[in-house]
Amino acid sequence: MLLELKHVSKTYEIGDTVIRALDEISLGVAEKEFVAIMGPSGSGKSTFLQVASMLAEPSSGEIFLSGQEVSSYNEIQRAHLRNKQIGFVFQSFNLLARTSALENVMLPLFYAGYGADSSEAREKAKVMLERVGLGNRLNNTPAQLSGGQQQRVAIARALINDPTIIFADEPTGNLDSKSGEDIKQILRELNQEGKTIIMVTHEDDVAAIAKRQIVFRDGKVLSDSAVHHKSSTTSKAKKQKGRS
Repeated sequence: MLLELKHVSKTYEIGDTVIRALDEISLGVAEKEFVAIMGPSGSGKSTFLQVASMLAEPSSGEIFLSGQEVSSYNEIQRAHLRNKQIGFVFQSFNLLARTSALENVMLPLFYAGYGADSSEAREKAKVMLERVGLGNRLNNTPAQLSGGQQQRVAIARALINDPTIIFADEPTGNLDSKSGEDIKQILRELNQEGKTIIMVTHEDDVAAIAKRQIVFRDGKVLSDSAVHHKSSTTSKAKKQKGRS
């Protein structure tokens, strides 16, 4: 398993009340999987993403990434792990407002040790922006880009260090339907190219692009099932049969 959680719980204390956001979660995600995490508000799906991606510590249980136990890492170790092996795509994009698309994409490289004037870093960022169709928008700031374009910048940034796994939190949540379809297509292509993706969404049509759907409720896994997509060959055969 690329990612494995064993009996992971996450609790919060609000006054005298203890909130159990995750309750003894055990599941694994294999390399090259595309998993959609679903569930109503308060079900634990966002907490799962934060804990599984090392943005938050579990209260108990163990997390393994590429066979390495990582849940006991300190904050410095977790930050290093996130920068080297994990890519993030957020609903709100999380781009620096006064910074160009190119420089936003370069940010993880700075934390990885590249200098601010590194020509190699600039070239890598340019290639990533071209990969998501923004090769002609390198110097635009977020304010000069549409929501869909900003999310593409965020995806390019997530890819820049060639992460082991990509976590996407409601990646189409702030987008119009056309931009949302574009982002869904990019995520499909990334998975087809071998990227492992774990995506939180409350939208059925977005979850449908994944290969596996895990539904949370009350901090527990309610269901875990494979998604069967119709192949293009099957669709063509049906069309041809309909014409005959």
